[in-house]
Amino acid sequence: MVAPFVFTEPAVTRNSQKIRFFRERIPAFECVPGCHDCCGPVTTSSEEMARLPRLSAAVHEAALAALNCPHLGPQGCTVYQERPLICRLFGTTPRMPCPQGRRPGTMIDAGVEAQIHRFLAETRQVLV
Repeated sequence: MVAPFVFTEPAVTRNSQKIRFFRERIPAFECVPGCHDCCGPVTTSSEEMARLPRLSAAVHEAALAALNCPHLGPQGCTVYQERPLICRLFGTTPRMPCPQGRRPGTMIDAGVEAQIHRFLAETRQVLV
């Protein structure tokens, strides 16, 4: 089990450190090329949203109407390297399985997953 991360800096710095801490602990795996079954409207922290490109209201409205993420392009996720924690969790935990059955060799540590969900519940979330 991974010990909780302890922070002493201001909230924005703490949140950025937590995001980095969590990203380093979410296992990676290969998606099915062209699949975007898990790419729907999601919420994310303000800190993560600030890393994403700003899109027009029209793009957001069209994506929401189609139940898609506004950052989903013809070739898949256009912000893959900066995708939010919630997107990174898909397929790495039995609670959020990949619809195509893909998964990493080792699933995410349950303690880290709990810390991530606690972080998501305790931070201001915005619609991507």
